[in-house]
This record gives sequence, C-alpha cells and structure tokens, in this order.
Amino acid sequence: MEKFLWVEKYRPTTVDECILPSNLKQTFKEFVKQKTLPNMILSGGAGVGKTTVAKAMIDEIGATSMMINGSEESGIDVLRTKIKNFASTSSLEGGRKYLILDEADYLNPQSTQPALRGFMEEFHKNCGFILTCNYENRLIPPLHSRCSVVNFKIPNQEKPQLAMDFFKRVKDILKQENISFDDKVVVELINKYFPDWRRTLNELQRYSTSGKIDAGILVNLSEVNVNELIEGLKNKDLRSVRKWIVNNLDNDHNRIFRTIYDTLLIHLSDDTSIKYAVHTIGEYQYKAAFVADQEINLLACMIVLMSEVKFKC
Repeated sequence: MEKFLWVEKYRPTTVDECILPSNLKQTFKEFVKQKTLPNMILSGGAGVGKTTVAKAMIDEIGATSMMINGSEESGIDVLRTKIKNFASTSSLEGGRKYLILDEADYLNPQSTQPALRGFMEEFHKNCGFILTCNYENRLIPPLHSRCSVVNFKIPNQEKPQLAMDFFKRVKDILKQENISFDDKVVVELINKYFPDWRRTLNELQRYSTSGKIDAGILVNLSEVNVNELIEGLKNKDLRSVRKWIVNNLDNDHNRIFRTIYDTLLIHLSDDTSIKYAVHTIGEYQYKAAFVADQEINLLACMIVLMSEVKFKC
C-alpha cells in the first residue's frame, strides 16, 4: 500500500536528493559524514521533509531505526513498551540505533515527554533520538537542551529555486507515471501548497486518476472566496457559515485567517468593531497552531465575530 502512494514511492533516500535550503542540506550532510547522528529536534511545517531527512540520514550511515508517530501513540505506555524495548538493546550491526519520534509535539508534556528525557539519558550509548514536530515550543525545555534543534525555515531568497527544483522533481514523477500534464497547472498547484511537498504530491496523485493534469483541475485550486462567509456573518446565519468553513477546510488555516482579515474589515461599521475583529482573528489564528480540530476552532471564531461586531448596512 505504501508504495502505491507517490510520497512513499518517490521518497528521497539520501540527503542530497532532498529538496532543502542550502544551509540545512549542508548541516545534514556534515552529520552523515561523521557516521553518527546527535539527538535532534527537526521543527517545521507539515510536509517540508523532516521525516524524510531523518530516514535518509539513518539510511546513509547504515544504522538500524524504528519510527513511532506521536500523534497516534502519545501515551506513557508507548515509552514503557516500544521505546524502552528498542532503545535498551544493542544493534546487531554494532553501532547506535536511532528512534524517530514523528510529530513528537503531540506527546504528553506532563508524563511522556519527561519520561522520554530520562530514556535519552539512560540509553544514550545504544540509541539516538530524532524528534520531528510542527511546533517546537510544545516540547519541554529539557528535551531542547538534550538535542540539536534544526528549524526547517526557508529563506525568502531560496524559495524560487526550491520551488523550481520541486517542479523538476514533479515533472519526472508524472512522466514515470505516464501522466500527461500542463506545466502551468502543475506550477499553480505547487505555488498553492508550497512548501508542503507531501500535500503537493498527494494532490497531484489525486488529480492524476484521469491520466492527465490540465486546466480542468483549476476550479479546485481557486483562491479562498469569503463573500459567502461575509454574508453569513452579516445575516447571523450559522448554518451557511459552517457550510462555508467545511467547504474550505482543505486550504491552509493561516491562509484562511489572512483572507478573512483582508476582506472582513471593510465591511465593518465602526472602529470598535474593527479592533475587536482584528484581536479575535489574531487570537484564533494563534490557537489554530495547537487545536486538534480546525473546523471547531474556525467556527468558534466566526461565532464570536457574528455576535460582537457590527456590519455596514
């Protein structure tokens, strides 16, 4: 099943194959040269390549590894069984083993994360730990102090080149899969989801079922349209507001909040409402980084706005 998914079938197997900012690629290549990896926290947005880089480095040094997804197995029992059993034993190859904790920011900060710190110290001779996360501030300071923290931030000056590199990679994949494509459409899709490489590949695979990627999919890539939402808020129509939210959840939540911010203010009747709206949008956009359900968070924000701000007639 995994190899049916393009993100797995075409996952890079070396650091050099990964599409990364030059400074990050150089850092990871230096780690590989040393033939041993430090404990690491790899932080950055979804789909930017954190897990891929972790796997590639471990493969390149020929080490044994195991991966656990923290969002699926976040309880203390995971540490007492899987992690301890793996970390406490020596590798058959003789070197250190490595445990990849994917989405480690979902691990319980009161129980699981402190226990993980203890295992890092207890089994450091046998096992290295690589933690990936979207939000490094959700990991406790003792984990930070025991790891090299690497942020997958892309410098603005490198974004065009990285997007072009990914465009070339995508074209190769589409050719190998015998999918016909329009260059402009592929570029538009990459621009929409940049720098989420995983989301881009998943969307391309979804759209490719017809055997082609052409202008017919552009209707699904259109900008977030908030006109219907504004009307729903003005009319205090909760049903239409929720319908709009559900229909737009496939867009990045930051993009949704920004578009609402850019559009809503001109429809408000007074300065008090404008100030209240800005504060509310900012508050719920911040919460969006931590909540489990984006629909509920966005709907809660819209209910507050619907109840408290005044619209122009």
